[in-house]
Amino acid sequence: MNFTIRPATPADAAVILGLITELAVYEKAGHEVEATEETIRTSIFGEGSVTDAAILECDGKPAGFAVWFYNYSTWQARNGLYLEDLYVSPDQRGSGAGKLLLKHLARIAVEKGCGRFEWSVLDWNAPAIRVYDAIGAEPQTEWIRYRLAGKALEAFASAD
Repeated sequence: MNFTIRPATPADAAVILGLITELAVYEKAGHEVEATEETIRTSIFGEGSVTDAAILECDGKPAGFAVWFYNYSTWQARNGLYLEDLYVSPDQRGSGAGKLLLKHLARIAVEKGCGRFEWSVLDWNAPAIRVYDAIGAEPQTEWIRYRLAGKALEAFASAD
């Protein structure tokens, strides 16, 4: 297999949406995808976007993607790279393609002077966890992630 990784462009919106949908189905949340080609073009490639993406290709055909953005550590006074999603199509899993994408992002983080490269993984995703452990990533078990979304976010934002 011949893998390449390239920066995503607005013309990749349909490919990215297809891969996002595959990922959501894999994570048992296909019904939660609200993204469209237009919202992908605007949010990833639009003016002022803080998000970036890369496409993994195998023999010139899309086989995966990564989407990331920069966060900030007040303790380090440095940006960090936060991996929002990394996905490799089922036919390419176990080939080292996911590790290639992770290494690509690690290089970007180093080049940009980031103090951290972070991501989250579902607790049942044992294959991904094995990869992350194998590359030396450390789970951050002392932190609990919180989220406000949808009606709860709107209600809190508008509360007196």
